[in-house]
Amino acid sequence: MTTVTEGSAAPDFDLETPDGRVKLTDFAGKAVVLYFYPKDDTPGCTKEAQAFTDLAAEFARAGATVVGVSKDSVAAHRKFAGKYGLNVILGSDPDGAVIERYGSWVEKSMYGRSYMGIDRSTFLICDGQIKKLWRKVKVPNHAAEVLKAVQTA
Repeated sequence: MTTVTEGSAAPDFDLETPDGRVKLTDFAGKAVVLYFYPKDDTPGCTKEAQAFTDLAAEFARAGATVVGVSKDSVAAHRKFAGKYGLNVILGSDPDGAVIERYGSWVEKSMYGRSYMGIDRSTFLICDGQIKKLWRKVKVPNHAAEVLKAVQTA
């Protein structure tokens, strides 16, 4: 696995969404905010998706598209988006290949037990290059911080 760092080429992705496929090549010459989250319809993931949705128009004005990725199915994404009125693209990565390419499949621990899971992480990709990345994201104010980075990119 290659290490994804600021300045490196963004790993390719091709994800199924409720509205069709979305690929890295779709954003040639544009900015994309790719964020990875553990699970649809859980408290932190819902707050994060809502925060990106609340700022979706501002991301669009700044020339960026927001894409959230988890292992959830397209049907789960459709239900999640409908339940909360989400206005971001939700990509399904059921086998975790894209999540792994971005280094977001990590060992975690809870109550002394180790397990593998998705590291809440965000990548600002401009012209196929990682412009900025955030690991171990804390949800409060994160979407606003990413928006500032997009606006100054």
